[in-house]
Amino acid sequence: MKNTEILIVGAGPAGLCAAKAAAAQGAQVAVCERDEIPGGQLVKQTHKFFGSKAQYAGDRGNAIGEFLVSEAAGDPKIEIMPQTTVIGIYEDGVVLAERMFPGRGDGEIIKIKPRKIIIATGAAENFLLFPGNDLPGIYGAGAVQTLMNVSGVVPGKRVLMLGASNIGLIVSYQLAQAGVEVAAVVRRSPQIGGYLVHASKIRRLGIPVRTRYTIKEAYGNGKVEGAVIYKVDDKKQPVAGSEEDIKCDTICLAVGLSPLTELCSQAGCKMAYISELSGHVPVIDRYLATTNPDVYVAGDVSGVEEASSAMVEGRLAGVSAALSLGYGKDTAAALQERAIAELEELRAGPVAADIRRGVEKLEKLSAGGA
Repeated sequence: MKNTEILIVGAGPAGLCAAKAAAAQGAQVAVCERDEIPGGQLVKQTHKFFGSKAQYAGDRGNAIGEFLVSEAAGDPKIEIMPQTTVIGIYEDGVVLAERMFPGRGDGEIIKIKPRKIIIATGAAENFLLFPGNDLPGIYGAGAVQTLMNVSGVVPGKRVLMLGASNIGLIVSYQLAQAGVEVAAVVRRSPQIGGYLVHASKIRRLGIPVRTRYTIKEAYGNGKVEGAVIYKVDDKKQPVAGSEEDIKCDTICLAVGLSPLTELCSQAGCKMAYISELSGHVPVIDRYLATTNPDVYVAGDVSGVEEASSAMVEGRLAGVSAALSLGYGKDTAAALQERAIAELEELRAGPVAADIRRGVEKLEKLSAGGA
């Protein structure tokens, strides 16, 4: 049995920031990461971040990831366990994990007994149902980022992008930079879902952004050879006669994420479906504590946002978990309030309106409201 004061599940931006914050207060921390390389989505993000200096504005995501990993790895109070997948959290507080041995293809099951747990498992890409969606050549936007920015492989020669969120716009720009033709970016809603700065960059490259359009079907003989898109009305119903044939060998799906909350449910946390936060999420208070007094959350697992917010939530969860163990009594309150203020600043503006509504709903549920 392995004992630790705080166990963090996930070494992405939220988990790494949580580890550093908790260790800075004096707590002993272990971090389980299922991938070989810690850093989460930051590993594949080569674009520059927005926000303030506190959220590494102006730095590229992969550089931020390298910095956070090096910071955590250099802290004697933090142990990072790569290729270690948490597979269960049980009623007695024991956590079961599978740790793989590099280069051997096998592993072992380990038991961990933490005093507190921070779940920072992130989110998974959504998929779309349409005829032909099982053809080779259809990828999630995160998979395309991994292919290009980690492995140096382009997915195809001509891509149709479905979704105009930040990731859809950013990946479209990165595809164009890699020499891939982007036939169009289509989005069913009337407006793009990402920042105008990202949309402007791809429009300057001549890539059309088609709002009020969606895919009807993909077609091809054993692989993607094209897709049919059509316009939708205000009720998101097809407009007769609006079909267009788009020739492409790749279709990229940037249609949102869903929080990976299975471990929260296993841990007995009260859950709620909040559409503004992209699905079922744990009910939490303003300090990111769940209804299980030993479990905190941070990052996309509590509602899908940008990596900047995930890092701030990680700091907040780390300080809160450490404080619950008696660490940082003189400093934690100020750090918590500073993080909460940063989150409010990041969530200001029209793009984050849904997030604000979702957070308000969670706060009401946490306080016992309807």
